[in-house]
Amino acid sequence: MGKQITEMLKGTLEGIVLSILAVQPAYGYEITARLRDQGFSDIVEGTVYALLVRIEQRGFVDVAKVPSEKGPPRKVYSLNAQGSEYLDEFWKTWTFLAERIEHLRQHVELSHAEQQTEEGEQS
Repeated sequence: MGKQITEMLKGTLEGIVLSILAVQPAYGYEITARLRDQGFSDIVEGTVYALLVRIEQRGFVDVAKVPSEKGPPRKVYSLNAQGSEYLDEFWKTWTFLAERIEHLRQHVELSHAEQQTEEGEQS
């Protein structure tokens, strides 16, 4: 499942991160930790930081610099109105695709079962 899930996540990680930020603002490491808590254990911090730069550039988040106990200030990301609209569209698209994929899977399984029944009858 490794490579396949990595490829699928590339197209959905933006929506997943925005969903995390819809619950509560967070900085990069917190987002990575929350992803891992949700079972996305293979996601590395570098991937999350690169994604945060992209969603900031696209105007989906507001960024506040918050003093850190160690080192430079942290960038805390919070979902803004534009990001919320994008997230709503992400979930609509996800629901549409998930329904179509599930329908296709059921159709394939039914066809496969029918073929096996026919083969069994011919034996």
